[in-house]
Amino acid sequence: MKRIVLASVFCLGIMNLWSIPAGEKLTFNIKYGMISAATATMEFREISYQDTIPCYEIMTRTRTNSFFDKIFKVRDEISSIIDQKLFVSHRFEKILNEGKYRQHRIHLYYPDMNFTFYLKYSRKKGEFNRKKMEIPDNTQDILSAFYWAREQNLAAGDSLLINVTVDGLNTVTKVIVHGTENIETIFGETECLVIEPLLQTEAVFKQTGRVVIWLTNDENKTPVKLESQVIFGKFKAILEKAEYKS
Repeated sequence: MKRIVLASVFCLGIMNLWSIPAGEKLTFNIKYGMISAATATMEFREISYQDTIPCYEIMTRTRTNSFFDKIFKVRDEISSIIDQKLFVSHRFEKILNEGKYRQHRIHLYYPDMNFTFYLKYSRKKGEFNRKKMEIPDNTQDILSAFYWAREQNLAAGDSLLINVTVDGLNTVTKVIVHGTENIETIFGETECLVIEPLLQTEAVFKQTGRVVIWLTNDENKTPVKLESQVIFGKFKAILEKAEYKS
């Protein structure tokens, strides 16, 4: 039976009981066709935001290798700071350098007052344009939304609806759980949940098509494979290393 979980009404107070361990670092080999094109890392660690708020920081970095740099050079960094107890975003920053494309955007969230400052860098002016906008309760960014989804008890047929505010837009992003599939991973043959986030914003790459993700069907829901259509074709990201530091 299809089940829908709505993040805006979910009891987020339980989210301090994390199954994803702080100190997790995942390394992915990104393949464009049969070519190994880039390496991406995703780190999850504890920090203190503004010196007083216990938070988690998610940091992703993507870098093409020296050969692929000559074809389409990528140097991307995306970070998210989320409240440990309430699991809402406090800060999101995205710096994309993909070929000739450049983007630098920041959101500063004030969830207790339901607004955000959105900063968009103008290369022409050499400064950030800033605007204040209202946000709904329990707003996520694109990274925190993914980790929130990993914490849910997912099953085939489920759909998640998540309030996401990023790139100056408030959207309700839907995540579909298509089913399960056994695939070969660094953990051996593994049963995985196959999910698809219906993104309305640009993420790790400037996307133009579907994104499908394989998560291990266990407590951690570790992402082991991702397929995406981007501006220069289709790529796969395969997990090649998982590290856990205390």
